[in-house]
Amino acid sequence: MHASQGRSAGLGLALASAFAFGGSGVAAKPLIEAGLDPLHVVWLRVAGAALVMLPVAWRHRDLLRRKPALLAGFGLLAVAGVQAFYFASISRIPVGVALLVEYLAPALVLGWVRCVQRRPVTRAAALGVVLAVGGLACVVQVWSGLSFDLLGLLLALGAACCQVGYFVLSDQGGDESDPADPLGVIAYGLLFGALVLTVVARPWGMEWSVLGGTADMNGTEAPAWLLIGWIVLIATVLAYVTGVISVRRLSPQVAGVVACLEAVVATVLAWVLLGEHLAAPQIIGGAVVLVGAFIAQSSTPKAAPVDPVAGSEAGSEAGSGAEPVAGSEAGSHAGSEAGAEPDAREGELSARRTAP
Repeated sequence: MHASQGRSAGLGLALASAFAFGGSGVAAKPLIEAGLDPLHVVWLRVAGAALVMLPVAWRHRDLLRRKPALLAGFGLLAVAGVQAFYFASISRIPVGVALLVEYLAPALVLGWVRCVQRRPVTRAAALGVVLAVGGLACVVQVWSGLSFDLLGLLLALGAACCQVGYFVLSDQGGDESDPADPLGVIAYGLLFGALVLTVVARPWGMEWSVLGGTADMNGTEAPAWLLIGWIVLIATVLAYVTGVISVRRLSPQVAGVVACLEAVVATVLAWVLLGEHLAAPQIIGGAVVLVGAFIAQSSTPKAAPVDPVAGSEAGSEAGSGAEPVAGSEAGSHAGSEAGAEPDAREGELSARRTAP
């Protein structure tokens, strides 16, 4: 019961994160059309969120001593890297193509888990990724305006790799005997990201007067400060908080597939709020993304058996080694919630495999 409730909570947080992240474009586009440079919007987003989280950073200031590499990596990859690479890529290739390449991250997460961490990957999780990426191709209508630009595609791939860093680092923060508080990691990640983006975006040249005016949202004038507030509080602070916690409750690869719903949310909100109507392939693609996310998260076993299948080395790996990959509290990153210490479990598995 506890494992099932924890997984449901993690799934709900992942959905909330996808919705929050997906709403950023709807608020940012009117600001960009009103005269703000895209990189300046990104800087306002990250710097504003860093200011909001500043009290949290002070409360968890011991993290600077305990986890400096984790904080710097999260700021560089999960915050500044994703934003900078994505906006650089859309200056050279269509937005839809850049978005699709960026959301190859779930597939790259599976590659990281399988090749770097050397943990088995379930077929259901892999199938979920394939369906989600295929659905995204329909959502963004990748076939319209596709042009080959090697540098643009490499920049979009850079955004995807940085997004892998977001999921992996979010998981690593809770996968230790001395875990880092997720709010502290996010707070310092935003601070590091704001510093990097200040150098890249050079906000001193921004059109500050735009912030005191209004922006057009499909014929409705919205105060610019309200849109900035949405981007900072909902699309950044809430999105990162729910996203990082969901990764720790699920797993990087499962949370990554659920995060693909961000593209669906962004498209639907653009349809409702900006008048950008959905075509039939986009509706079908959105449904496929939902199916892929469901298959990936439902591949997690409801029970969490630790003992391997008797008399079989392969059974040992299939019975216990695949659990953390499929996601949920049975995984190493949430073992403490399920009442099992990850280090102890790994020691037991190692002892079984080396015993004569």
